[in-house]
Formats: sequence, structure tokens, C-alpha cells
Amino acid sequence: MQIRHQKTIVAATEGIYKLSCAAWSPNGQKLAIANADRVVVLFDDTGEKKDKFSTKPADTNTGKNYTITGLAFSPDSTKLAVAQSDGSVFVYRLGTDWGEKKSICNKFIQTTEITGLVWPKDQHGIVAFSLADGSVRLGNLKSNKAATLYATDSYVTAIASSPDGNGIVSSHVDGSVQQFLFDDGRGNSMQSKLVAPNPKLPVRVEWATSSIVVADSDRTVTFYSLQGKVQQQFEFGRDASEPEICTLSCAPTGQCVLVGSISKLRVLNYVTAKRQWTELPAVPLDNFLTVTAAAWKPDGSKVVLGSVTGAVEMFDCCLKRLRYKGTFEFTYVSPSQVLVKRLATGARILLKSSYGSEFTKINIFQDQYLVAHTSNTLCLGDLVACKLSEIQWQSSGTDRFHFAYPGLCMVFKAGELLLVEYGVNDILGSCRTEHMSPHLLSVRVNERNSHARAIAYLIDTQTIQLMDLTPGAQNSILAVVHHDARIDWLELAGKANKLLYRDVRKQLHLLDVATGESITLLPFCTYVQWVPNSDVVVAQSRNSLCVWYGIDSPEQMTSHPIKGDVIDIVRENGATSVIVDEGIANVTYTLDEALIEFGTAMDDLDWGRALALLESLEITSETEVMWQTLSTVALEHRKLPLAERCFAAVGNVAKALCMRRLNATIAQLRESNPAMEDPTTNYSIQARIAVMEGDFKLAERIYLENGRIQDAMAMYQDLHKWDASIKVAELAHVPDVEHLRQQYFDWLLESGQEERAAELREEEGNWLGATQLYLKARMPSRAAQLLRQRNLMAANPELVERTATALAKAELWEKAGELFLALGQRDRALEAYERGHCFKPAIDLCRTYDPSRVVQLEEKWGDHLVHTRQLDSAINHYIEGNQNLKALETAIAAKSWTKATSVADSMDPTDPAVRRACRDLAHHFQSAVDHVRAERYFLKANQPLDAVQMYNSARMWDKAHRLAASVMVAEDVYHLFTQLAHDSEVAGDVRDAEKLYVLVGEPDLAINMYKNLKDYDKMIELVGTYHKDLLGETHIFLGKSLETSQNWRQAEHHYLAAGDWKSAVNMYCTCHQYEDAHRVAKQHGGAYAAKQVAYLWARSMGGEAGAKLLIKQGLLDYAIDFAAENAAFDFAFELCKFAAKGKDVDVYLKQAMFLEDDGKFLEAEAAFVKAGKPKEAILMHIHNEDWDSALRVAEASDPAAAADVLCGRAKVQFGKGDFAAAEALCMQAQRPDAALAMYKDAGKWAEALRFAKEYVPARASALAAEYDAHLRDRSDATRDELVSSARMLEQQGDAARAIDVYLKITPTSPEDAATNCIPCWARAAELAVKFTPGAKAQTVARAVATKLADAGRPDGAGDVLALAELYKDACDAYARGGCWEKCKQLGRVQPALQPQIDALYVAHLKKSGAADALVALDVDAACQVMAQRGDWDQCLAAAAASRDATVMQRHLLLFASAMMAAGSPEKILAPLVKYGAPTTPACLDMYSTMFARILGAPDATMDQLVTARDLLKKLAAALAGSMPADLKALLIISHLQYMHAYCSARASNASSGGAPMAEYAAKHAAALLRYADRPTPIDRALYVAGTAARTAGIDRLAFMLLNRYLDVADVIDDPDADAVAALAAAPEFDPAVCDMPRLTAAPRTHSVSESDREAVRDWVLQASLEKRIVGGLEMRPCGSCGVKLWEGATRCGACKASWKVCIVTGYAVAAAPGGGNAHACPGCKMPANKDDWNRFVVQEKKCPWCITTQGPAYSLKA
Repeated sequence: MQIRHQKTIVAATEGIYKLSCAAWSPNGQKLAIANADRVVVLFDDTGEKKDKFSTKPADTNTGKNYTITGLAFSPDSTKLAVAQSDGSVFVYRLGTDWGEKKSICNKFIQTTEITGLVWPKDQHGIVAFSLADGSVRLGNLKSNKAATLYATDSYVTAIASSPDGNGIVSSHVDGSVQQFLFDDGRGNSMQSKLVAPNPKLPVRVEWATSSIVVADSDRTVTFYSLQGKVQQQFEFGRDASEPEICTLSCAPTGQCVLVGSISKLRVLNYVTAKRQWTELPAVPLDNFLTVTAAAWKPDGSKVVLGSVTGAVEMFDCCLKRLRYKGTFEFTYVSPSQVLVKRLATGARILLKSSYGSEFTKINIFQDQYLVAHTSNTLCLGDLVACKLSEIQWQSSGTDRFHFAYPGLCMVFKAGELLLVEYGVNDILGSCRTEHMSPHLLSVRVNERNSHARAIAYLIDTQTIQLMDLTPGAQNSILAVVHHDARIDWLELAGKANKLLYRDVRKQLHLLDVATGESITLLPFCTYVQWVPNSDVVVAQSRNSLCVWYGIDSPEQMTSHPIKGDVIDIVRENGATSVIVDEGIANVTYTLDEALIEFGTAMDDLDWGRALALLESLEITSETEVMWQTLSTVALEHRKLPLAERCFAAVGNVAKALCMRRLNATIAQLRESNPAMEDPTTNYSIQARIAVMEGDFKLAERIYLENGRIQDAMAMYQDLHKWDASIKVAELAHVPDVEHLRQQYFDWLLESGQEERAAELREEEGNWLGATQLYLKARMPSRAAQLLRQRNLMAANPELVERTATALAKAELWEKAGELFLALGQRDRALEAYERGHCFKPAIDLCRTYDPSRVVQLEEKWGDHLVHTRQLDSAINHYIEGNQNLKALETAIAAKSWTKATSVADSMDPTDPAVRRACRDLAHHFQSAVDHVRAERYFLKANQPLDAVQMYNSARMWDKAHRLAASVMVAEDVYHLFTQLAHDSEVAGDVRDAEKLYVLVGEPDLAINMYKNLKDYDKMIELVGTYHKDLLGETHIFLGKSLETSQNWRQAEHHYLAAGDWKSAVNMYCTCHQYEDAHRVAKQHGGAYAAKQVAYLWARSMGGEAGAKLLIKQGLLDYAIDFAAENAAFDFAFELCKFAAKGKDVDVYLKQAMFLEDDGKFLEAEAAFVKAGKPKEAILMHIHNEDWDSALRVAEASDPAAAADVLCGRAKVQFGKGDFAAAEALCMQAQRPDAALAMYKDAGKWAEALRFAKEYVPARASALAAEYDAHLRDRSDATRDELVSSARMLEQQGDAARAIDVYLKITPTSPEDAATNCIPCWARAAELAVKFTPGAKAQTVARAVATKLADAGRPDGAGDVLALAELYKDACDAYARGGCWEKCKQLGRVQPALQPQIDALYVAHLKKSGAADALVALDVDAACQVMAQRGDWDQCLAAAAASRDATVMQRHLLLFASAMMAAGSPEKILAPLVKYGAPTTPACLDMYSTMFARILGAPDATMDQLVTARDLLKKLAAALAGSMPADLKALLIISHLQYMHAYCSARASNASSGGAPMAEYAAKHAAALLRYADRPTPIDRALYVAGTAARTAGIDRLAFMLLNRYLDVADVIDDPDADAVAALAAAPEFDPAVCDMPRLTAAPRTHSVSESDREAVRDWVLQASLEKRIVGGLEMRPCGSCGVKLWEGATRCGACKASWKVCIVTGYAVAAAPGGGNAHACPGCKMPANKDDWNRFVVQEKKCPWCITTQGPAYSLKA
């Protein structure tokens, strides 16, 4: 993990300003920091401050004397929980945007200090917090109540949540660590003590991926497993100088832990490969002091640290960061979590493996689609849609990915096509096809919201198969098309209901997927495509563009002539265009979106065609209009069936039903009168159509014109238009009009139209009846108005009361108040006035009857006026109501500044609301240019920065700086005024800028300003004032500037003022003012400087004039030497004319060396010769390898050096490989010894020997001996040398030495070994076998075999060993190389080796895991291989097939050990049932452990209990009397547990006879207490038995057992010796009366949940208080001695009599008083009490032991 500082979010303060905590929001967009002022500051993800808010105390009267102890965001990032030391947790609603108002939505007040806070992931409704009393509580946001999650007696030092949010861990002062796991959805929640109390004080705790991390006060960080075992420890406290651990923070990935202390950050990283935590180099935090807070960004890319000084620093965290093609950036937060960022937009997506696998390769295709590989998964994603999928995957390296379809990815792998939908972690579908061209595949997934998912692909070149990809369809086949030609293109429609395909004959076909019918659309087609997002088809057939607007009617095709080839279809901006390439340009053909064919059909009144076109389209807004148009025209032309279809199409059910009825009536009319030409002209049909269209007047006219008055009245009555019906009746003089009116009134009442009924009664003059109807119609206002108008109030108080109450319910408060006041009910009247905001009559009423409420009403009146924007009026009401703050805020809002200031001056400025108001006042006075009052109110509002800004805006710099220095951090003051100065400088106000720069202590910036303005005097003045040490540099700078502008004298002034006379001299020399230069040099630089200037002066004059000047100055020789040294040779030779003779020789030598350096060698040669130095010229030519020139100069000027030149040239030629030329040159120089030396030095001894034989025969023999000694002594001889030497030795007949030389040859690479070395080694082996038989040959063969094996030739190694008759070694070599055929051949040649070969082959198969092949050779070994890879089913099957009991037993035991180690002993049962249970001692020991663990599991199922009991019964039958005692006890225990579970299940079913079964279940549970070696812990056994007894109604037994259970639970909580002794002395467990063993010990931990314990405790306590139950055992007399015994006892403590156990109840089979109570099952002979047996078998019809069908046992009377 690399941690690098990114930015400082908040700078450190001068003193202590502790940041207590920090938190990131889960969406990574918000960062919350709690500072020492108890203010929560909010930042965005870049660290920019966005907002802040002050926290509130639990009790406003105590003030802010608390600290913030925890911050936690809600899972949706919209809320922030704040824990405080005053015992409060506030939950603030922040919203999603920065500008949203913050409010407290939940508050949890506790009695003790809150020490920590977490908000578990995905737990939206709860927040967890720890308290100083040792408890951890959950706050429920819905109920706003807190409940205890678990409680301890030790102070909680820290709390943390698991990464998945399903658990909480807390550390305590006593050293313990508690863990709690939430409900997993199956009702299972658990609390456990992860770490027992110990002396170490844990200060911090975190929950990593698979570890609990605890930091203690000893500066030790310990990693615990989730079961509480120590995994690793880092003891930082060994270093005495190591500071205390202050902060512990785990990364969101769970694989990195930060340990913060003082100015140091330690990093602990989890290494997956090693499965352990490692410490990385510590990150120094210079001057950071104590790290008090740390928070990780949820994606793990950043961490924020807070310090005791208030600093907040942001760090970048990653394993590595890579750039991908310059477009994306990969940030590896962990091996399995990568942040992918698009560099252009900054958009990010978190790539995370849900399996925790490490990403090995990440690619991005088309800048959008992501493909990432892990070792066993594949991640695919759409970066635009932000959807990711992860599937199990084994990459073949040749996988291909296609992204042609949005929403899914196609993966081709080994001839199989797999489809993966983005966002779904599963494969959508797969098929096998070899045709993977995009033109031969078509996939549709939920396009156009059709929910269709299908793929069309080729099985072969002539067969198309359509597969349904819908989840649950199991990739069923939709259709198969067998075509008679090769298919070259296909595509599904958007809804996957049609398929277009084309063959190589260019014939276009259409398949209807639903019917499976295929038709030919075009006989010749060169282009075809579905129009995007539609079912319209566009195709090209030669020079025609063919369009099918309704593909359901393929015969309806529109053809357009075109002159080119269709290249694309574009659908955008509400238009569809076909792009045609016509050679010169692309031409666009626009298709008619409104279906122009539909318009043509309507114009032609072609109803069928219009309907067919619309039928083929989906219902949209456009097509709905077309349907409506068609329906209108159909009605106009009386095409009623068509109109019915149109109404049905648009979903107008009412009209469609009406039209259906009309069509039925028309059919009846036709049947009754076949001669009727057009039944639609019938008056009833026309009237009903008018009614349907809402033209009731037309319908009335039709009826009346046809004399159908009753029909017209009935029509209006059916439409509930009684007024119109009565009007028709009156016009027609129908006699029963009054009856019709009464019907109308009755109908109004029945239909709930009381208002209209009241109006009728009011019209009739029935005022009281009208009032009551108005009230019934919920129109109390009309009722009140009627009561007042008709003066009915005094005579009808009850009616007035009802009316007032109704007015109140209708919120007509003023009128209700008037009625209540009229009734004398002042309180109700006042309440009504108040609720109706009628404050004036309310206050008037209170002034008379209740003056104390006037103040309250004045405040409410003010609130109402503010709400209605009557601000001026509200101020006085607030003042009257003693609400000064509201008065102040309202006065400011109303701009009543005088009132506002008077109110503000009288209020406490520490109130945040008052501060906000003062800020508004300050802004007003600022705008009014009243700076003094503005400053006063800015300071009162605690907004000094605004006051500073005000003064700056007014250019009152001194006041601004004074105020800023008193309220701002020095760094902020600096930045503010520096920026102001820069702005003034830009604006040209240099005096203000200078003043500001000086105010902030930056005169340099003012100096730089004057420099830019070229005001050098002011610049020098400031430098002299503030930077005297830089005055010289400033003068030099100004001198250079003036020199550039050719102001020589001023430049000289500044140069000399700076003491830099050389610059002044250079300046004058540059401008050829040598006299001034000489003057300055002589005055300030001395004689040497004057000489140099004089030389330059003379050279500028040249010739004789220059020489005369130098002679005059006495500087001629100096000038000559100086000119020669500076390569001014012409001037030097010119001056030599006036100097002493011989001076030119020195000049020539210097000139020659200069020319040599300049590469002018011939000129340099001439100069060397003129200087009398020919040797130097020869060396120059030799250096440049110009041998001819060197020889020429030597022969001309130095003959003795010619031989050296020739030898030197010979060495060069030799180095180039031209040995003949080198020999010739040496012979030319008469130096053959030089040639021999060259050959020897180069290691070319053969050439040296040849040369010696030819030219120096006398030295040949000595040279050969020297070469032989050379080879013996060298260890780095080359391969060629060694091969040459070996062959020479072969030729000389020295085979032994030749073998040694061959064996010295070593390869330089694998290719070299195969090509060059192996033949040499083989030759050595051949020589050894041929010339040195015996031990030497075998030694050489072994050496050669070793080399061949190392070179990757084990077959060759074996061949060599076999050649040397080392057959065993050869066999081993063949086996190591996997050459088993050669092994077998060797075995046939040497039969004695066959066992060894077989053993090697078996070992090979075991190592490679080839169990299938190994079975035929060694079953036991094969089973071992299967067991090692965990394939136990195959292992046990193979062992069983071998029929070897030993093998079977061994692997059964291995399987059992593995399952018990894995915590799954129940998985052993099935193999034991299938293959049988061996009865060896080892197996019996295993059975004891296995059955104990199965029976002791609290979640053992019925099937497991049955299987365990059956196996134990089989063991009992197999072992007969030799069955171990523990297994016998387990047999009885398994039966009792099974019977308890069975009877409990049957008891819960009311139809199964619940009462006796519940009693049996209770007795079985109680009987289990008899067995001390039962696997179930005693607390759980007592709890189960007591609960079962309570369920069965056996209250005495239940009370006793649950009482004892609570005693055991108390001992578990407090293991006191006295409590244990009291428990053991319980009278119920007296051995004299009960065979249950005494309770002498208690478990260490609870096996019953705390909630169940509390429920038991409540029941026992209630029963004790009510004294309705006396606990105890049910007793019976002993049949032998008469002593009272527990009815379930199987042994008498007094007379030692014993009884068998009843298989029905688990109690003793005791004889009845008259005898004959015992009974044995006819099938299994197991005993039972007869009464219990009869009751059980009558109900269950079977024996509880052998499960055979049995009947009751009855005794006949004698």
C-alpha cells in the first residue's frame, strides 16, 4: 500500500485544537469533521469546504460542555449521526445536495456518556452506540427509541462494525472484546465474548475482512480470528521511544490497517498469498503531532487524518496506479478492488470482485466496455451505464468479446457462445455455433420494453435456431429453420417475434416466430435492415427501395426508385432517413413516420387496409390519434363494427361495449326485418349513438320526433339527469310529475346528493329540514347561514351545536367560533378562533376572560402575519408576545432597521439565531456606508471576515489589516492582502499595492512591481530599506537592463555600485568602447585586467597599429602568447613580425595542436613539421589510423619510426580479423615475433602454430608445448577451443583426456545445449564405452546423463545409462522425464526392473492426481488421491468397489476426520448408511465423537436424528453384547431426542392430537436429564425440558426445571463456588428419589440466547409472585420398598431396584398397582408402559422404536 500526501484540507492551529472524529459518506461525496468547537464541518470529496453546522447539547440549560465522540453517515448518505459525551446521539438530516436545510430527525438521550458510534452497512433503520456503563445499544430511527443490544460491567473503549454490516465488536476496559452478530434472516443472532478479560487495556478496535484488530495500551496490535484465536501480534512497545497508539483505522477493503500515533503512521497490509499481515515502512508525519482521527473514503482511494492541533490532511492510498492507453487510469486499492477513472471526464466506477479474487488483467474496449480477469472469474461492465457483472470463468487465452448489442456482451470460447447481461452476475444463455460473424447472429434483450429475450444463430450453414433467453425458460428452442441454401445474413425484430434472413442467392425471407411459417419477401435483395426501434423493414432490390410499414402484412410494400446503394438507416429527430450512395454524393430518402399509407387508405375509404396497417403497429400517441380518426370516420359512415374495433384498440372500454350492444341490436333488427336496407338508420340506433357521443339534446329530439317521450325520460333518468327528465315530463304534460319529483328526491338521498336535496327543501320552505340536509351534505356554512338568516338559533340550540361542530370539522373556524360564542362555550370559541387564525376576536375574548393567554396569542398572531407576509404588522405582535428573536428577524425582513437595531442590542449575541440577524444588519449598514456600525454588527454576528472584506472594499487598508490580524490566521491574512495588492497593481494603483505589500511583510513583491514598471529609483529605495544584503544584486540586475537599452553610463554606475567592474568592462568592450573599458579595468581591476583589455584593444586595431599600442604598453610578448593560447594564430603571426626571432616556433606548435584537435590533420602535420616535431605528426596519424600518412611522415622525417608504424598497423589489422594482412605487415617490418605474440594474446594457438611452422620453425615445438599447458590451466576456454583440443586428442589416440575435455564443455543457453553441447557429451559417452569399459565408463555415463537431464533430454540420459548397462539408473531417468514407453521397453529387456518401474509409475500417477488411471493399479493410492482433492464421493465409491474392508475402513475414518474438522459431522451419516458402519475399535471411537457432536448440535434436524438412531441400532445389533457403554447411552439419548423432536412437531399440529404429544415431548426432554454423558449442555437441557413441560401444561415440573435453569445461568454469569455448591444441593436431584445426576458444575458460556433467558426469568418471576405454582417433581411409590420416587426414575436409591426405560415416554416401565402395566413391542421387543403404548399407537399406528405398524395392547378380563 502506497500512502502519499495529497493536500492539506485544514491547516494546523498554534495551540491544542483536537479534531475528535471524522467520517466519509458511503457514496464517497461527503466528508464530515468534528472539531474542538463542537462544530461539524462538511467537505466534498476533493477536500473543499462546503458547509458546517453547530451541534446541540442534550440539555440546553447546561451549555456546551461536551465533546463529540463519534460520527457516522447513514447507508444512503443523507443522514449524519453525532454521538456526544453528554449522553446524547443526534441524527441530522443533511439531504442529497449541499444547499439543503439541515434538521434533527432523531434524538436518543442516555443517562451515561456515549463512548462510540457506528452505523452498520445496509442497516438503514438502526444506529449502534456504546456507553460508559458497558452496554451497547441500538437506536431505532422509526420508533425514536433505543434498546440494549448487550450489556457488560466494563466501560466500552471502542466500537466497530463489520464490513458487511452484519456484526458489531466492542472493546472494554477489563481487556475483553465482545462480538455481536445480527439476525441472519433465520432468527439467529448471537453475542459472544471474543477475548476474555485480561490486564491489557484495549484502546481501539477495528473489524477487518477476516480478523478483529485490537490496539492496546501496551502499544501492541493484535489480530484475532472471528472465533477469538490470536492470528498475529505486532508489539511496537518493545521500543521504549515508541509513542502510544492513538488511532486505528481499517480500509474499506479490509486488507489494510493504519495505526496512528505521534507524527507517525504505521501501515499493516494483508498479503493474500501468504495469508498473513505484514508491516510496511512507517509513514512519517512531520510536525503533525498526535493523530486523533482517521477516515477512509469508501472506495479505499483516500484517507483523511486529523490531529490534535486541528490539522486535517488528505492522503492518496493505492497499491499501484496505471494508465491505460492514455484514456483511463486504474487505481488498485486492493488486489480485488480497482478504481477505473476516465481521464477526460473524471467519471469513476469501482471494479470489485465479489469473490475477493485478485485482478490479473484489465482491458477496455471501444472506450466503454470493461473486461477484467481474475484467476477464476470474469468481470464485464458498461462504463456508460455503470453496470458490472461477474461470473465464474476459466480463461483459455483465446476468448473473444463482442459488444455489438447494448446491454450485453457476447463471449466466444472454444466454439461456444455465451451471453452475459450487464448488471447480472450470471450467464444469460449459451449455445454452440461455429459461425460467429455479427451478420450470422442476432440477439434481442428487452428492446422496446417487450421483455423478449431471444437469440438467433446458425447451427450449420443452412439451419437457423432461435433460443429463448428468458429467465426460467431454460434456453428452450423457439423455432428451427431448415433452409435449402447457405444463409449469409439474419436479424431478429426488436420484439423477437419476426426473423429476417437472406441466403447466398440474395433471396430475402421472413419467419413468423410464433407460427413457425416462413415466406419469401424479395427474390433478390442486396441490403436489408430493420428500422431502429420499430417493426418496419427497409430493403433494396436492385434499383428499388422496398419498405414494409406493417410487416404483419408483408404484401403491403412501398417501393421507391433509387440510383445507388443503400448504406445506412438513420432515425433521429422524429424522422427516419435512408442514406443512399449515388456515387457523387449521399442522398437521403425520408420515410413517412405517420404512415402515409394509412392516410391513403383513409382517403380511399379502404377500411380493411387502414385497419390492417394500424393493427400492425403498437399503440402510441400517434397511432392512438389514427385509431380515433378511423373511429370518427367509421361512425360518420355508420361502420359500427369497425368503430367497435377502434374503440377497443385505444382502450375505450365503455364505447367499445356500447358499440358491441349496438351491433347486437342491429343484428336483431336484421333478423326481425330482413328487408331493412340499413338498420343503422333506425331512430333508436341513432339516438343511442348520440347518447354515446354525449349529444343528449340530439338524442332527446330524436326520441320526441318519434313520439318516444318515455324513452327520452328514461334516457335522462338512466343518466341521472332528473331535472331534464322532469322538464321533458312537464313539457309533455305527463300527469305523474309530482311522483317523479318525489322519486328524484328519494334518488338524491340514495345517491348521497344531500346538497341538491337540501336546496329542494329550501325552495319548499322547509328550513329545518334543509339545515339538517346541509349538515348531512357536509355543508355547515350553508347551514349556519340559513340558521342566521331565518333566526333559528335561539330555538334550536342542539342544531346550532351540531352546526358549530360541523363547521369546526370543516375548518371554518371563525363561523364555528361565532356559533360557540352564541352558545356560551367560550373555550371552544377561543380554540376555534385560534385555529382559524382569527386572533383579534380571540384576543378580545381573552382580555375579558383569560388575560394570561394574551401573550401567547400575540406570538401566534405574529407567526401568522409573517406567514402571510405582513411583516411590519408582525413586529409589534412579537414584541407584545415577548418574542424578541422573532421580532428581530421580522424587522430585518421588513427592513425596519431602527427597530431591528434596538431589538438586537438588547439580545444575547452568543445565540446563533441572533448572530444570523446581526449579520444581516451588518450587510445593510455596509451597503449604507456606515462602516463603524457595520463592523460592530459583523463582530456581534461572529463574522469578522465579512468586516475585513468590507474595509477592503472601501480601500481602508489599515483598518482591514488591523481587524484581520486580530481574527484571522496569519497565513490567511497573508494570502488575502497579497491578492488585494496584486489586484491593485494590475489596476495601476501602485501606491496602494506598495502599502498592502508592506503591510503583509512582502516588500519583495513591491520591489518586483517597481522593477516591472522600470521605476528603478523607487526600487533601489525599497531594496535599501528592506534588503540591504541584496542591494548589490539589484544594482547588477539594473546594470544589465540598462546595458540592454544602451544606457552605458547609468549601467556603469550600477555595475560599479555593485562592485562588479568586470561587467562594466565587458559592456564597453562589447560596444567597442575600449578606451572606457581600459579606464574602468585599470581603475578597478588592476594591471592584469588592463593587459587583457589592452590586448583586445590592439586586436581590434589590427596590424602595425595594434603592435605599436602593445609595444607602447610593453605587452607584445604577452599578447603573442595570449593570442596563441586563444587560437588567434593569424594575429599572433602578425605580431611575431615585430617580436624577437624564434617566437614563431612556439606559435606553430600551438597551432598544430589546435588543428589536430579541430580535425585538420594535414594542416596540423605541416605545422608539426614547421615546429620541428615530426614524431608528434606520426603519432597523430597513428591515432587516427591514417597509416599511410604516418608511414609517409616517418619515411620522410623519422625513418627509425617506420617499423613501429608497420607493427602498429599490423595490430589493427589483426584486431579486424585480417590476419594475412597483419602477418604481411609484421614480415614487412621484419618482426615475426610480433605476429606470434598477437596470435597468442588472442588465443589463436592454431594460427600461431601454423605461422611458426611456416616462418619460425625453430619455435614450433616450444609453442606446441606452451599451448598444451595453456589448455590444462585454463577454466574459461571457449567451446570451439575445447572441441578443437578434444578432436586433436582423439587424433593423437588419447581417449581419456579427450573425454575429460568433452565433459568440460558447458552450454550458454538451452539452444546452445541442444545444438552444440549434447553431441559432444554423447561423443564422450561413446568414447568411454568404447575405450574405457568398466567403472570409468559408468562414471562418464552418469556424468553425461546428468548433463543431458539438466539440458531437458531425460530420454537421452536414459539411453546413455542403458548403453553403460546402468539399467536401474536408466529406469529412474526415464521416469523423471515421463518416458514411460522407454521404461516399459527397458522392463521387457530387464524383467527384474519391472517392480521398480511399476512403483515409479504409481508414484507418478499419485503425484499428477490421475486417480482414474491409478485405480487399475493401486486402489488405496487412488483413493488417497481422491481424498486429497476432496472428492470423497468418488473416493468412498472406489474403496467400496475394491471390496477391501481395510481400505474402506481407512478412508471412511479419513472422511469422518475431515468432516468433523470442517464442523460438519452430519455429513458422515450418509456414507455410513450407504456403505455400512465398520465395528473396529477405531471406528467405534469415531462413532462416539461423531454421534455426540450431532446429538449435541442445537440445530440437528429430524432426519439427522432418525439416521443417527438407526445407525446406533444397527451397531447395537452388530455388536450384540459388546457394544461400548457410551454408544449404548447415545442410542437411548438419540431415541429420546428423536421422540422429543417428533412429538413436539406433532403437538404443534392441532389435527394431530396435540395434548398427549406435548406431554410425551416434555417427558422425553425430562428423561434426557437422567444421562450425565448427554451431548447437550445442562443449561440448554434444563431450558428445553422446562419449556416443553410448560408447553404441555405440566407447570410444577416446568417451574422446577426452569428455576434450576436460571440457577445454572446465574452460575455461568458469575461462577461463584457457593453458587455451584447451592446448585449441587438442589433437593430435586436427591439420588434417593431421582436418578438425575446432581448439578456439580455449569458450562462456561450460555447456549440459550439472552432473550430466551429473559423470557424464562419473567415467567418464573410472575409465577412466583402469583404463587399459583409450586414447583416439584411428580412422585410415585417404589414397587419394591414403597419409597416415594420421581415418576420417571428408572432406579430406586433406597432399595436399588431398577426398571427398564419406556420407549414411548422415556420414563421407567413401572408396574401398576395391580400388575400388568408393562408391554413389549411385538416387532422389536422393546418395553413400554401399556397405557402410554396404547395412546401412542392408537394415534400414530406405529412403534416409536422400530417404526413398524402396531396396534394397541388390551388385557381381557378373567
